[in-house]
Amino acid sequence: MDALPLASDRDLAGYRGAPPPVRWPGGARLALSVVVNVEEGAELSLGMGDEANEHVYEAVERVEGVRDLCMESHFAYGTRAAWPRIRKILARYGVRATLNACGRALALSPWLAREAVEDGHEIMCHGWRWERHCNMPEERERAVIARAVEAIRAASGTAPVGWHTRSATSPNTRRLLGEHGGFLYDCNAYDDDLPYVVPAAGRPMVVLPYAFDTNDMRFSNGGGFVQGEDFARYCIAAFEQLYAEGAEAPRMMSVGLHLRIIGKPGRIAGLEAFLAHVSKRDGVWFARRDEIAHAWRAGVGLPAWAPAAPLSTFST
Repeated sequence: MDALPLASDRDLAGYRGAPPPVRWPGGARLALSVVVNVEEGAELSLGMGDEANEHVYEAVERVEGVRDLCMESHFAYGTRAAWPRIRKILARYGVRATLNACGRALALSPWLAREAVEDGHEIMCHGWRWERHCNMPEERERAVIARAVEAIRAASGTAPVGWHTRSATSPNTRRLLGEHGGFLYDCNAYDDDLPYVVPAAGRPMVVLPYAFDTNDMRFSNGGGFVQGEDFARYCIAAFEQLYAEGAEAPRMMSVGLHLRIIGKPGRIAGLEAFLAHVSKRDGVWFARRDEIAHAWRAGVGLPAWAPAAPLSTFST
């Protein structure tokens, strides 16, 4: 039987071990991006008028037909108790992070956005609600993007230039971000340890790959992390490998946090141990994701197909 042709737009080659000779600021070996996910209040909830309740949290349980007050209380821990704890640790180590925030979460807790901006953190957009976009009709997704952007602008004073959808995007997401016109980068990729540039409605979009392994989501059931030191040991191992590779070529590392997860008293020491370890090393650039995207785009230049838009199109 003749083999059928394989048609695909997937790029399985990447840089093939030879990335562009981009230099991070100060000659750093590694750009280290701490991402703090802010989803509290944006989870699906009948109490918020949504069609269902969220069921992915500490106790995996689906409550249907009535408000899930247990779930709502679990998410509320993130803003009430965990954010002040995480905020202090980031400040202690001088880390400027990126808050991956849902629009509805910041609409309900605008004070959190103001505190983050005051501390020098960036806020990128995590959608309006904490939901997948994979099956979302195009017109609805376009409206959701606009609504989320406006909510973050209202809460923080600045429109986001970065995007990350919960889990799977739709086939239209990146194009819609390009059509919106205000986005410099998106993070809906997990395929590299370096950024790359792709077209989005004819505009250059920097893709900053995210990570689910160096991520506190692994404290979830079956995720492999139990003690705070599990998180620290794994992230330190990833850091040491990327730091060593950074002697020859640039590297980027993403560390994913969630308020209601890493912010628990029994886990927070894992974050502090990781930051204490990496802060002792020279050649580490703790960077917001907008800073990394700007540095990469400046380093590689605009691709031939891109319009000659100045870098100042996007705020920093």
